[in-house]
Amino acid sequence: MKAAALRVSALAMAAALVAPAASAQGVEVTVVSGAVGAAVANFDALVAPWEERTGNDAVLVPMPASTTDQFGQYRLWLAAQNGDIDLYQTDVIWAPQLAEHFVDLTQVATEAGLIEQNFPSIIESQTVEGKLVAIPIFTDAPALFYRTDLLEKHGREVPTTWAELQETAQFIQDAERAEGNGEMWGFVWQGNAYEGLTCDALEWVKSFGGGQIVEPDGTISINNPQAVQALETAAGWVGTISPEGVLAYQEEESRGVWQTGNAVFMRNWPYAYLLGNGEDSAVAGSFDVAPLPMGEGEGAQSAATLGGWNMAVSRYGDQQEAAIDLALYLGSAEAQKQRALNEGNLPTIQSLYEDAEILEANPYFARWQEVFQTAVPRPSAPTQGDYNEVSTLFFTAVHSVLSGEEEAADALEDLEADLEDVLE
Repeated sequence: MKAAALRVSALAMAAALVAPAASAQGVEVTVVSGAVGAAVANFDALVAPWEERTGNDAVLVPMPASTTDQFGQYRLWLAAQNGDIDLYQTDVIWAPQLAEHFVDLTQVATEAGLIEQNFPSIIESQTVEGKLVAIPIFTDAPALFYRTDLLEKHGREVPTTWAELQETAQFIQDAERAEGNGEMWGFVWQGNAYEGLTCDALEWVKSFGGGQIVEPDGTISINNPQAVQALETAAGWVGTISPEGVLAYQEEESRGVWQTGNAVFMRNWPYAYLLGNGEDSAVAGSFDVAPLPMGEGEGAQSAATLGGWNMAVSRYGDQQEAAIDLALYLGSAEAQKQRALNEGNLPTIQSLYEDAEILEANPYFARWQEVFQTAVPRPSAPTQGDYNEVSTLFFTAVHSVLSGEEEAADALEDLEADLEDVLE
């Protein structure tokens, strides 16, 4: 397992750490993390100050980019009480499902000042039955990425509704292809059957006034005309403004098309902004972001799925004390600032949004304030330990509609019955 760890040359970073020094010296802390964007490549540079301070080593075991696959592997390790894994990077929705396997970090996080420094809602999302089971390291919400140069060239405005997006995307796609760019597509997103599709589809459904799949009070709400309209609309993009291959896209496949200059619009998370302006990007300096479009009818609104990642300490890890110390460091202002500067991740610590260096490097952070105003949580709280099955049923049903295997009305009627069986 540890042979799979990636090591990159460390950068010299001076940082005053909030956590007390770990008493154990020269131990190896094993961390598992998803492999999206620059996080894996930057890992050793990120942990270098902690390693220098403590004399310990942090070893990364990369996971699949699919959060669904990642969660499944986590559950296997934790159910087996695997002592080889010390620290787990967790999605914002996993706290209620995995809490029993993680150390309560409330006291150490309070002593380190992290409770008061973080946005209260984010701390709340990682608190289960009064116990802080994971320390936030960055937060997330997706936005609509759009090509400023192409909109200006073709005299178009940033769309605020899905209907406007479809019309604008088709117009520019057709015009660009007529000029010789046969690879141009209007809109790329995440259509693979995995947790990412739950996020995309929740946004479509919510934007049409179709609810949140399962409401905060536990009501199953997904089988409704607005949700049907939302999925029918999205299915209409496949093969028109979106390639057929979008049904296999996750975040990185979408970004790949976008960053090579072959898409007018993209739905993606904040990490894609910094990478999109990198030296190897064909769209550097030629794009911006806006809130995701809204649907039609009563209750229509823009909606962005609330995301974010955290660090949880395994109750079964061999190096628990050092793992707690590393988790505190990774959640500290110093580490979050490095993530903001090097990876474009949005901090969970409020004061960092006033940091001049961060704002100079990431002026677009201010644009995400409007996005966060429309953030919608996935139904992990009302479904608790059943969330993973609920999400799997949802994205499977949605994928069947997008691929043309089922009609939206039939798929959602069946989904409602399946959810009732799971949650009864």
